[in-house]
Amino acid sequence: MNKTDWEKAVDFHGHACPGLAIGFKASQAAQEKLGLTFSADEEFVCVTENDACGVDAIQLLTGCSFGKGNLLYRDTGKMAFSFFNRKNGESLRMIVKPSPKEMEREEHQEYILNAPAEEIFDFMKPAFSLPEAARIFSSIVCESCGESAPEHKMRLQEGQKVCLDCFKAYGRGW
Repeated sequence: MNKTDWEKAVDFHGHACPGLAIGFKASQAAQEKLGLTFSADEEFVCVTENDACGVDAIQLLTGCSFGKGNLLYRDTGKMAFSFFNRKNGESLRMIVKPSPKEMEREEHQEYILNAPAEEIFDFMKPAFSLPEAARIFSSIVCESCGESAPEHKMRLQEGQKVCLDCFKAYGRGW
Protein backbone atom coordinates (compact mmCIF):
# COMPACT_ATOMS: atom_id res chain seq x y z
CA MET A 1 0.00 0.00 0.00
CA ASN A 2 1.24 3.49 -0.86
CA LYS A 3 0.99 5.36 2.45
CA THR A 4 1.37 8.77 0.78
CA ASP A 5 -1.62 8.11 -1.50
CA TRP A 6 -3.63 6.82 1.48
CA GLU A 7 -2.85 9.98 3.45
CA LYS A 8 -3.90 12.11 0.45
CA ALA A 9 -7.16 10.15 0.24
CA VAL A 10 -7.81 10.65 3.97
CA ASP A 11 -7.12 14.38 3.65
CA PHE A 12 -9.43 14.65 0.64
CA HIS A 13 -12.23 12.67 2.29
CA GLY A 14 -11.84 14.16 5.76
CA HIS A 15 -11.26 11.01 7.80
CA ALA A 16 -10.03 7.42 7.55
CA CYS A 17 -12.70 4.72 7.42
CA PRO A 18 -13.35 1.25 5.94
CA GLY A 19 -15.45 2.77 3.16
CA LEU A 20 -12.60 4.99 2.01
CA ALA A 21 -10.31 1.95 2.16
CA ILE A 22 -12.67 0.08 -0.20
CA GLY A 23 -12.42 2.83 -2.82
CA PHE A 24 -8.67 3.05 -2.30
CA LYS A 25 -8.29 -0.69 -2.82
CA ALA A 26 -10.67 -0.68 -5.82
CA SER A 27 -8.62 2.09 -7.46
CA GLN A 28 -5.39 0.19 -6.94
CA ALA A 29 -6.90 -3.03 -8.32
CA ALA A 30 -8.30 -1.26 -11.40
CA GLN A 31 -4.98 0.43 -12.06
CA GLU A 32 -3.14 -2.87 -11.76
CA LYS A 33 -5.55 -5.11 -13.66
CA LEU A 34 -6.45 -2.67 -16.46
CA GLY A 35 -3.22 -0.70 -16.66
CA LEU A 36 -5.04 2.49 -15.70
CA THR A 37 -3.20 5.63 -14.75
CA PHE A 38 -4.58 9.00 -13.73
CA SER A 39 -7.31 10.01 -16.22
CA ALA A 40 -6.60 13.53 -17.44
CA ASP A 41 -9.73 13.55 -19.59
CA GLU A 42 -12.05 10.59 -20.26
CA GLU A 43 -9.51 7.87 -21.09
CA PHE A 44 -10.86 5.87 -18.18
CA VAL A 45 -14.40 5.69 -16.86
CA CYS A 46 -15.68 4.50 -13.49
CA VAL A 47 -19.31 3.62 -12.93
CA THR A 48 -19.97 3.53 -9.21
CA GLU A 49 -23.09 1.80 -7.92
CA ASN A 50 -23.00 3.66 -4.60
CA ASP A 51 -22.45 7.16 -3.29
CA ALA A 52 -20.41 6.13 -0.26
CA CYS A 53 -17.00 7.11 1.10
CA GLY A 54 -14.99 4.99 -1.33
CA VAL A 55 -15.97 7.17 -4.28
CA ASP A 56 -13.78 9.95 -2.87
CA ALA A 57 -10.70 7.72 -3.08
CA ILE A 58 -11.63 6.73 -6.64
CA GLN A 59 -11.87 10.38 -7.69
CA LEU A 60 -8.54 11.26 -6.11
CA LEU A 61 -6.53 8.26 -7.32
CA THR A 62 -7.98 7.65 -10.79
CA GLY A 63 -8.91 11.14 -11.93
CA CYS A 64 -12.46 10.01 -12.65
CA SER A 65 -14.87 12.80 -11.68
CA PHE A 66 -18.47 13.84 -12.18
CA GLY A 67 -17.32 17.15 -13.66
CA LYS A 68 -15.29 15.49 -16.43
CA GLY A 69 -18.07 13.03 -17.11
CA ASN A 70 -15.97 9.93 -16.49
CA LEU A 71 -17.38 9.13 -13.05
CA LEU A 72 -20.97 7.97 -13.41
CA TYR A 73 -23.43 7.06 -10.68
CA ARG A 74 -25.64 4.01 -11.20
CA ASP A 75 -27.83 3.85 -8.10
CA THR A 76 -28.08 0.16 -7.22
CA GLY A 77 -26.82 0.66 -3.66
CA LYS A 78 -24.24 -2.08 -4.19
CA MET A 79 -20.62 -1.62 -3.13
CA ALA A 80 -19.56 -2.18 -6.73
CA PHE A 81 -17.39 -0.30 -9.21
CA SER A 82 -16.96 -0.86 -12.95
CA PHE A 83 -13.91 0.53 -14.70
CA PHE A 84 -13.55 0.98 -18.46
CA ASN A 85 -10.41 1.75 -20.44
CA ARG A 86 -11.48 3.71 -23.53
CA LYS A 87 -8.02 3.24 -25.10
CA ASN A 88 -8.21 -0.54 -25.44
CA GLY A 89 -11.82 -1.44 -24.59
CA GLU A 90 -10.96 -3.46 -21.49
CA SER A 91 -13.36 -3.38 -18.56
CA LEU A 92 -13.69 -4.78 -15.08
CA ARG A 93 -16.42 -4.81 -12.45
CA MET A 94 -15.59 -5.42 -8.84
CA ILE A 95 -17.99 -5.93 -5.98
CA VAL A 96 -17.06 -6.14 -2.32
CA LYS A 97 -17.25 -9.59 -0.77
CA PRO A 98 -18.75 -10.06 2.70
CA SER A 99 -16.15 -9.71 5.45
CA PRO A 100 -14.71 -13.05 6.56
CA LYS A 101 -15.42 -12.25 10.24
CA GLU A 102 -16.73 -9.54 12.53
CA MET A 103 -14.16 -6.80 12.95
CA GLU A 104 -13.94 -3.48 14.71
CA ARG A 105 -13.87 -0.43 12.44
CA GLU A 106 -10.09 0.13 12.48
CA GLU A 107 -9.31 -3.58 12.15
CA HIS A 108 -11.69 -3.79 9.18
CA GLN A 109 -10.02 -0.78 7.54
CA GLU A 110 -6.54 -2.32 7.96
CA TYR A 111 -7.79 -5.65 6.62
CA ILE A 112 -9.12 -3.96 3.47
CA LEU A 113 -5.93 -1.97 2.93
CA ASN A 114 -3.56 -4.89 3.44
CA ALA A 115 -5.37 -8.00 2.15
CA PRO A 116 -4.98 -9.04 -1.50
CA ALA A 117 -7.65 -7.47 -3.71
CA GLU A 118 -8.97 -10.96 -4.53
CA GLU A 119 -9.95 -11.37 -0.86
CA ILE A 120 -11.83 -8.07 -0.85
CA PHE A 121 -13.58 -8.14 -4.25
CA ASP A 122 -15.23 -10.49 -6.71
CA PHE A 123 -14.05 -9.58 -10.22
CA MET A 124 -16.14 -9.95 -13.37
CA LYS A 125 -17.04 -8.21 -16.62
CA PRO A 126 -19.63 -5.42 -16.32
CA ALA A 127 -23.10 -6.45 -17.49
CA PHE A 128 -23.44 -3.10 -19.33
CA SER A 129 -21.45 -1.42 -22.08
CA LEU A 130 -19.01 1.43 -21.87
CA PRO A 131 -21.06 4.60 -21.53
CA GLU A 132 -20.71 7.11 -24.36
CA ALA A 133 -18.37 10.05 -23.87
CA ALA A 134 -19.78 13.13 -22.20
CA ARG A 135 -21.58 15.56 -24.52
CA ILE A 136 -22.26 19.25 -24.23
CA PHE A 137 -25.92 20.21 -24.61
CA SER A 138 -27.57 23.55 -25.34
CA SER A 139 -29.24 25.19 -22.36
CA ILE A 140 -32.95 25.93 -22.52
CA VAL A 141 -34.73 28.42 -20.24
CA CYS A 142 -37.67 26.90 -18.38
CA GLU A 143 -40.85 28.79 -19.28
CA SER A 144 -42.19 28.25 -15.77
CA CYS A 145 -39.35 29.13 -13.35
CA GLY A 146 -36.96 30.94 -15.71
CA GLU A 147 -33.96 28.74 -14.84
CA SER A 148 -31.78 27.12 -17.51
CA ALA A 149 -31.25 23.39 -17.90
CA PRO A 150 -29.66 21.26 -20.62
CA GLU A 151 -32.03 20.39 -23.46
CA HIS A 152 -32.04 16.66 -22.68
CA LYS A 153 -33.44 17.42 -19.21
CA MET A 154 -36.35 19.54 -20.45
CA ARG A 155 -39.95 18.39 -20.96
CA LEU A 156 -42.94 19.71 -22.86
CA GLN A 157 -45.94 20.37 -20.65
CA GLU A 158 -49.08 22.04 -21.97
CA GLY A 159 -47.03 23.46 -24.85
CA GLN A 160 -44.33 24.95 -22.60
CA LYS A 161 -40.70 23.90 -22.23
CA VAL A 162 -40.26 23.13 -18.52
CA CYS A 163 -37.40 21.81 -16.37
CA LEU A 164 -37.65 18.61 -14.36
CA ASP A 165 -38.40 20.57 -11.17
CA CYS A 166 -41.44 22.24 -12.77
CA PHE A 167 -42.63 19.20 -14.72
CA LYS A 168 -45.69 17.50 -13.23
CA ALA A 169 -45.61 13.84 -14.19
CA TYR A 170 -48.85 12.29 -15.34
CA GLY A 171 -49.87 9.01 -13.76
CA ARG A 172 -53.05 6.99 -13.32
CA GLY A 173 -52.03 5.13 -10.20
CA TRP A 174 -50.12 2.18 -11.58
